[in-house]
Amino acid sequence: MSDAAQNVIHQTGLSPETDKRFAVLRRCRRIWAVASIHGDAERLAALHDGLTDRYEAGDRFIYLGNYYGHGEAVLETVNELLRFRRILLAQPPYTHLDDIVYLRGRQEEMWRKLLQLQFAGDCQDILDWMLERGADATLAAYGGRPADARMAIMEGLLAVSRWTGQLRQAIRGHPGHNSFMTGFRRAAYTDEGKLLFVSGGLDPLKDLSDQEDGFWWNSQGFTEIPSSGYGTFSRVVRGYDPKHEGIVDKGATLSIDGGAGFGGVLNAVCLDASGHVVDQISA
Repeated sequence: MSDAAQNVIHQTGLSPETDKRFAVLRRCRRIWAVASIHGDAERLAALHDGLTDRYEAGDRFIYLGNYYGHGEAVLETVNELLRFRRILLAQPPYTHLDDIVYLRGRQEEMWRKLLQLQFAGDCQDILDWMLERGADATLAAYGGRPADARMAIMEGLLAVSRWTGQLRQAIRGHPGHNSFMTGFRRAAYTDEGKLLFVSGGLDPLKDLSDQEDGFWWNSQGFTEIPSSGYGTFSRVVRGYDPKHEGIVDKGATLSIDGGAGFGGVLNAVCLDASGHVVDQISA
């Protein structure tokens, strides 16, 4: 086991060799973190154009969740993420697959639950709850209709299972989309244990391995992280803020959601290994 891996286990109690829920950013000099996109493919493409002229060899990239939902260009957003990933991987020197990380956000979690709707306790209430919070845009992008879902619910669980199966088939009809969905991580951290990246928040009173869905739902907990940091992490970065207040740097925390998908801008920040912001882009 490498010294870096041993350091991660010491700092977090998690083994990067076996716990694939989390991504470990190794030997980082600079890290680009991209805020919630929410289906705003036009801003994402503009941001990537800016990044093409700004990123340096050896930079790491982490997208902080919420690629789906709200915005109308969900398919285009995923296609743009895959396009830019191919560009990064094709540039010399070699970029490792693990140097580009995609976190799961609220929208991705709701979409995962929607694709398992037949296992929900109250299908109708859960469907309505998710549709009201942005999942309707993702459903429409893959050819699904709420009316068909409601009809299937009335017919019974077998019909719901057939309906979710059709959605999965539609996803597989878009090259790369299914693999993209299955590669999300809950959170990411640097191998030195200094920087932690989350989608929406966490509970500062719980260990990293006990956060469960707090990474995308506990936005209030993020604001309660003390000035000393969270555990051994001196800096926690998130990509989604319910208030979309932009880049808010409070030392131990950094929130970067500019409101993409809601009429606002899409932000990306570049951090050095210590967590200092050394560059930033807005589109």
